Amino acid sequence: MTFLATRRAVTAGLALSPLFAPSVLRAQGEPIRLGTLMPLTGAGGPYGPSMRKAVEGVVESVNSAGGIGGRRIQLYGEDSQTNPDAAVRAARKLIDVDRVSAIMGTWASAVTTAVAPLAWESRTMLFTVSGADSITQLPHRGYIIRTQPNSTLQITKLSEFLGQQGAKRIFILAAQTPFALSNKEILEREMPKYGGQVLGQTIYDREKTVFRSEVDQALRARPDYIFLNGYTPDVTILLRELFRAGWTGGKVAPAYAINQRLLDSLPADVTNGAVTWAPSPDIESPAFKRLQALLGTNDPDPYSCQTNDHAALAALAIAKAGAATGDAIRENVRKIAQGAGERVTEVTEGLRLLAAGREINYAGASGACDFTDNGDILTCPFRYEQAEGAKLKTIRIS
Repeated sequence: MTFLATRRAVTAGLALSPLFAPSVLRAQGEPIRLGTLMPLTGAGGPYGPSMRKAVEGVVESVNSAGGIGGRRIQLYGEDSQTNPDAAVRAARKLIDVDRVSAIMGTWASAVTTAVAPLAWESRTMLFTVSGADSITQLPHRGYIIRTQPNSTLQITKLSEFLGQQGAKRIFILAAQTPFALSNKEILEREMPKYGGQVLGQTIYDREKTVFRSEVDQALRARPDYIFLNGYTPDVTILLRELFRAGWTGGKVAPAYAINQRLLDSLPADVTNGAVTWAPSPDIESPAFKRLQALLGTNDPDPYSCQTNDHAALAALAIAKAGAATGDAIRENVRKIAQGAGERVTEVTEGLRLLAAGREINYAGASGACDFTDNGDILTCPFRYEQAEGAKLKTIRIS
């Protein structure tokens, strides 16, 4: 997929925004090449199309306003298939053939782990929504920015919630993924603070279609909560197996696993009571409200909010640097997203201020975009929801 603004849109943008259009010649300069690598199919398939549209909205805004220094953004997109091997092939095309300076939107931690070496070796910036702690522990030399909270922050928040719910005995059913072991270790460290404990963990192959033996292992431990640490397809099967086994205790899973697609596929009796948690977008931000309009939904998922910010961060870092390279983005992304600059929530507003020589501090649909030295997001609020009558009901944002 290649996204190109129409000639009419570009022309209109030039007329409306002289700051970005000093001449027709500059507007026709070599495009700035950016790439997306999102899960259009596979376990992450419910999220990929929306994530891509969120990026396209930023690109269209920039191009309609005349581009960056008169240069339009040309967006190239590939499907990761939520599969590391497919993602590596797709990333190689984006880097070697399309010659992008940034890749945005890798979702599954296994995909990001596989793609990351290609990014840092080619000096291509990688923006990701993956959460495994191990990702930013890679020797990435600053070429990774993660807008998704890492596993430590996510599981610490989950432990706090479970403790407040009175959970004392937790058993984990986990897909074989990069974050399975670290999530267990964090939960084991945090739950004793609330008088709880982790009884054990069973790792399963998420390609299986039956998990009765894994469910039986969990039930034999006599937990009061079962943590379903997987993806939508396998968690769907696990919930069905738990219901058939007569489980009436607590069920908790990441929001990317128990979503509306899952609820639509199972009877409400199977899903009622299941709790999810996820990083919460900044629902009061003008950026979030614009994304609601763009996507045609009142509840954009966190990943679309984050990829919307990926595109804005890349564009603003390029404008700040005056160069469209991975190195330029790496060196300038924090300069436009944290510090004492003027707060902006919209990419063209930021471009205007940068063109005027002003400093900016971008905060977008996903919230403040402040990062540690190794590329992790510093903090964010979390939203907790519970399945009730085939719908998810928000029970807390904190």
